[in-house]
Amino acid sequence: MVFQPTRGNLPARFGPGVPNVPPIGPATLDAEVYRDPERYEQERIKVLNRSWQIICRSEQIADPGDHHVWEGHGESIVITRRPDGGLDGFHNVCPHRGARIVAESGTDARRFTCKWHNWTFTTAGKVSGVPDRPDFDRKRLEGLCSPAVDVDEWGGWVWAVLAGPGVAGPLKDWIAAEVRDDLAAFRMEEMKLVEKVEWVVDVNWKVAIDAFSEYYHAQALHNMGGKEAKDARHSTIHVHGRNGMYFVPFLGVLEDLQRTLDHTRYAICNYQLFPTAVANCQALHTQVFRAVPLGVTKTRFEAWELRYELEEGDDPEYLRQVDFFWEIYKAVVQEDVDEWTDVAATTQSSAYHTNILSERECVITHFHRVVDDMLAGGDGLGLEPKPVDEETVES
Repeated sequence: MVFQPTRGNLPARFGPGVPNVPPIGPATLDAEVYRDPERYEQERIKVLNRSWQIICRSEQIADPGDHHVWEGHGESIVITRRPDGGLDGFHNVCPHRGARIVAESGTDARRFTCKWHNWTFTTAGKVSGVPDRPDFDRKRLEGLCSPAVDVDEWGGWVWAVLAGPGVAGPLKDWIAAEVRDDLAAFRMEEMKLVEKVEWVVDVNWKVAIDAFSEYYHAQALHNMGGKEAKDARHSTIHVHGRNGMYFVPFLGVLEDLQRTLDHTRYAICNYQLFPTAVANCQALHTQVFRAVPLGVTKTRFEAWELRYELEEGDDPEYLRQVDFFWEIYKAVVQEDVDEWTDVAATTQSSAYHTNILSERECVITHFHRVVDDMLAGGDGLGLEPKPVDEETVES
């Protein structure tokens, strides 16, 4: 039968002793974090390039020679599948005159050629051929390659660190263990990509991440009904490491959730994968949302729909259900994207100074504190609030 996620041995995310919100409290946020060009340039260098980011699905580069070209926040990289099944990644920049080496993703590549002057490269980014080689300084060409990016796979996704190998540490340590273990229950590595939808919007990349890091907007923007809104007050919110997560009961199953404490079956499970992605997991299917910065106030926003594979004898009704709910979710996401038009309209307003955040928007607060810490030279860790009982003991 189609795989059914279960909580198993995961910690309870609802129930006795589980607070609805961590002790972060209400907060404010300066509007400049969304519109300061100098800050954006520092975010590119100190946050985005130094973080593990989702690049593509592993299934998109499944075979040797398959390659994926990814571009965002001023960078262009190539990820390739090696014959041994591993991955190589390098900056998509010819060291001769700075042209892009590979124009688009593809399959079965044995080498890459920069079409400007026919310099050739291995699929790992090493220069392998230079026309009129004797005309160049021999020492400058020895071992020449395009700078490598750190590459790994987890959850059926290809991840990369653009600043290079070793900068961010191992991928398994980048995502907080609590979040990684929770996500593992959904087995994203066994899911298949159904559809990917993209929008280009005139807002800062953090606006998009903020929008999918809280449920407060659902009642107004998505017309969430009375009982659904009432049940949503039982949602729980958590922060761990650089990440945040929240769990919202499905309509009409609050009693089942409280009885079984199985959030993987009875709740929308939302995980913020710092810095640029959010996974929205449910028992039937999963969406991953990603913000790709294109400029200080321009972002490519992506939505990926994943589903489990049917096995022989499985009920095809599962596919109908997934297709039905995905069409609904696309319409809901479109409402979020449309609302960013109103955000874009006031980004430069002289009357816009501060965001006023509630305690239930604390994942946003935590996210921006992590960004600030990395801008200041930190690693974004150790910023979680202490449990109330620990604070009481220390005082």
